Amino acid sequence: MTVYAAVTTGKGTGAISTIQVFGKESIAIIKKIFKPAGTKPAEFKTGQILLGTITDGTEIVDHVTIGCEQPNSFAINCHGNPLIAADVMQLLGQYGAKLLTAEQLLTKILYAQKPINTIRVEAKLTQPKAKTIQGAKIIANQIDAGLSKKLQSWLKNTNEISLGKIKAEAIRILQTSQTAKLIIYGCTLVLVGPPNSGKSTLLNYLAGRQKAIVTDIKGTTRDWVSAQCQIAPLWLKLIDTAGLDEKLAATPKGSIEKAAQQKSIQILEEADLVLLVLDNSQPAVELDDRFSEKIADKLVPSTSSGQALSEAEGKVLAVLNKSDLPPKFDTAKLPENLSSTVQISAKTGAGVENLLEEIRQACGVADFDLKTTVCFTSRQENLLTQLKNAKSKQQAASIITELLNGQLRV
Repeated sequence: MTVYAAVTTGKGTGAISTIQVFGKESIAIIKKIFKPAGTKPAEFKTGQILLGTITDGTEIVDHVTIGCEQPNSFAINCHGNPLIAADVMQLLGQYGAKLLTAEQLLTKILYAQKPINTIRVEAKLTQPKAKTIQGAKIIANQIDAGLSKKLQSWLKNTNEISLGKIKAEAIRILQTSQTAKLIIYGCTLVLVGPPNSGKSTLLNYLAGRQKAIVTDIKGTTRDWVSAQCQIAPLWLKLIDTAGLDEKLAATPKGSIEKAAQQKSIQILEEADLVLLVLDNSQPAVELDDRFSEKIADKLVPSTSSGQALSEAEGKVLAVLNKSDLPPKFDTAKLPENLSSTVQISAKTGAGVENLLEEIRQACGVADFDLKTTVCFTSRQENLLTQLKNAKSKQQAASIITELLNGQLRV
């Protein structure tokens, strides 16, 4: 059996680096580079922690501990300098170990466990990428229940369940998964609006720190600024764009202002959710036609229709800022099908809690059940899409089997 090795700790310098070694001949290779402390030979028994040094001939590479985690699976813990970990990996490779990435090694370990459940393998690989605890729980719930249980039920009861019902359930899973992905992988929220409407102040308030420069001068934000925050169960990437201004958009090609306006349009197209921030203390302003068009593309029926953000290209929430000042904005000029309109003061924080709840509602996560059956990888999504278009039960059974026990490309 081939021996595999991978650095399983994160990139960069840390206190400790861990190198996982896996395979039936692991002990033979480790013995060639490991010298135990003291005079007694090392006993590689499960549960033992060995202290000693990794050596290259007579030269000591590092002082380490080796955890004997399972038969054929060992964790070498060395100092966190990436150069030391690289030297240990090079030695392991020199004596026959196949060097892999952490994901590749975890896949090998999981596939060695029988019976093989590909959903379980994908869950173990994907959980570290989850942006929130809630997202990790959604993934964990697909291993023995959720998606795994649903697939097993389809296979077991193929004769009793109609093809139409299987396809309908596959469609529901795909739809629900779009909302789940916002919880698992995060949501991009873009702040757009005229200059000096308070976008930077709002971003700073939500981020809990000064990320963008705030002044009373129009057009202070020339480039985009990003920050991160969590509005449970969502992890949000906040992007503050340059103010949408028709005059700036008409500036000569190659100018900083022109580039900033074009970047704002590009970011707007990629947003999961758009906050259209407007100054409630000023009369309504006309947005550049291009921006109005892009915002219109994001408009979908409100949440009262039961359609979640993820089932369309995006949503737009109108935020009437500066509620601490006398109101002058004519709300009749707002688009009719905005998701909702919220009045806030980013300066004082008034109304922000209402805005956060509207964000949850727009994303469809306010009452999301973490035990819902969902797919959480592109492989699963692709196969479920094939399943909803299956022409026969035989084809459906083949796709379901591939979902449960198919090979991964890592």
